[in-house]
Amino acid sequence: MTHTRLLFIGTVTTLLAVGPAVARADDGPSVPPGTEASASAPVELDPNDPDLKLPDGATLAEPKVLDIKSVVEDQSGDERREDTNTSVTFALQAEVLFGKDSAKISAQARARISVIANEIRTQNATRIRVFGFTDNLGSSAHGDVLSRKRANAVHGILEQELSNANITYEVRGYGEDYPIADNSTEEGRKKNRRVEISFPRGAN
Repeated sequence: MTHTRLLFIGTVTTLLAVGPAVARADDGPSVPPGTEASASAPVELDPNDPDLKLPDGATLAEPKVLDIKSVVEDQSGDERREDTNTSVTFALQAEVLFGKDSAKISAQARARISVIANEIRTQNATRIRVFGFTDNLGSSAHGDVLSRKRANAVHGILEQELSNANITYEVRGYGEDYPIADNSTEEGRKKNRRVEISFPRGAN
């Protein structure tokens, strides 16, 4: 049984411009999937159009497009898939992939990664990001190291599965940064201990 949530697309026009959110990476320019700047709006708006009915003195901020995002999570929460019009992201909980405080991949995890590799082939993706994350228990430094080791392990399996010299990988460990759930509960911490695999959606 799966649960699906949809987020809607639209051209967003605001009266006051707000600065873009700044995402912090641990040792380089890349940021986790879903935190990049959105695409520019495909429709040009005339700020002088009387139908806009702007209050006196109000100005339009730059419009932006919000992707449609489909999120499907299995009932156990072990695996989540996010689809937008530009990318696909799989998130696997660390417990599905590894033993406690370990970066050694289980046989069951290899089968799940193989399914993801097949999706990468379907999308003809040549840029793949593998990002590791932890909860906030233990030291931040330990989480950084463990999340990177786990991302490296998943990357190694993907390389074996895909065996394609044209694919470029970006592999990073973010530790406890960028949680997707509440770290104050074990249920939330379990979701935060994860490896995400993302790649662009193909034109097919």
